[in-house]
Amino acid sequence: MKKFSLIAVSCIMVAGMFCSCRNVTVNKGDVMPDVTTAKIDSVSYALGMWAANIIKGTEIGEMHYGEFTKAFMAVMNSEEKKLTDEEVMSILNEYSQQRNKYVLEKRAEDNAKFMEENKKKDGIVETEKGLQYRIDKEGEGMAPAEKDTVVVNYTGTLLDGTKFDSSYDRNEPAEFPLDRVIPGWSEGISYMKEGGKATLYIPSALGYGERGTQGIPGNSLLIFEVELIKVKPFVEKVPAEKASK
Repeated sequence: MKKFSLIAVSCIMVAGMFCSCRNVTVNKGDVMPDVTTAKIDSVSYALGMWAANIIKGTEIGEMHYGEFTKAFMAVMNSEEKKLTDEEVMSILNEYSQQRNKYVLEKRAEDNAKFMEENKKKDGIVETEKGLQYRIDKEGEGMAPAEKDTVVVNYTGTLLDGTKFDSSYDRNEPAEFPLDRVIPGWSEGISYMKEGGKATLYIPSALGYGERGTQGIPGNSLLIFEVELIKVKPFVEKVPAEKASK
């Protein structure tokens, strides 16, 4: 979970208006001429979605909307508040650190349980590094070496089935050198041949680790369905001065 920032706190407070049982109008500043009620409704709804998406992305866990709304209205109406701005940041930052630790540990436990059961399934191979893979279709072409470039189609999902990337969705195969991708990819593709298909189960240690990356939370197990279309052998570039001799 990302550390709470001032903008995230502001968004939480904005979202409070949508948690109230009644449609409260908060007016801060002059209303622009010729702006319809429908337009204000649309903007208000958009603000609510924007704020909710940020809150959802924090993995905050349980939240009590009654207290949430009280704080929002107190701030917007300049009423007496329970906390100072400094206390707000202290509470949220401390809780975010506790929550982040819990989420990472829980995700690691879930991943370990899955991998323990998964390796018992037919066709699953587990390597010394902890990668698990299954060859779904044997290829008949070239197998890639460590520095080769591969052309592949793939779909990547998280353990809960969330799809975070897919070359199929872009209608274009991906191409990359095997020594420039996450270790789980480099190792997994090395067991394939051109024309083959495989499913890779990549533990976080061979993926993006505790930090994660865009669209992939920390400690995530990655599941890839991969089709190896072509292997382009590595060709070492000869320096110009040597090539001219």
